[in-house]
Amino acid sequence: MKEYKQLGAYGLIEKNNKILLIKKYGGPYNGKLDLPGGTIEFCEKPESTLKRELMEEVGIEVTNYQLFNVDSISFNWKYKDNLLKVHHIGIFYKVTKYKNNIKKNITIDKINDDSLGADFYDINKLSKNNLSAIAIIALEKLGYNIKS
Repeated sequence: MKEYKQLGAYGLIEKNNKILLIKKYGGPYNGKLDLPGGTIEFCEKPESTLKRELMEEVGIEVTNYQLFNVDSISFNWKYKDNLLKVHHIGIFYKVTKYKNNIKKNITIDKINDDSLGADFYDINKLSKNNLSAIAIIALEKLGYNIKS
């Protein structure tokens, strides 16, 4: 089985028992709700990734944030004819201030290759079936009990 490692920085934006999530396009989380954020590019600092990814995927400029937690999950993913063992490592930041309006619909292009837009979702109405594995970990770290 081939191995695939993903290291990313992700923003946690909570408001009134709701959390900002993107509608994921492509990859192992295709069709799921996911945290805004993504891959740390070569020689990029995680904080820079956070700011870049939230601008690309959500349309917001992060102005205040703090490191919340780091964790990982591993799972199997069938990609085309290959079975991959994915190890997804997430660096989570609580975002407390940002500029611009959240883009609810975004077009896939060369800069944004995996977000169809973002919105706030009621955390108590989310289930593990419609969330990415990394989002489930982050929500549980925040103290929420996500139903199966």
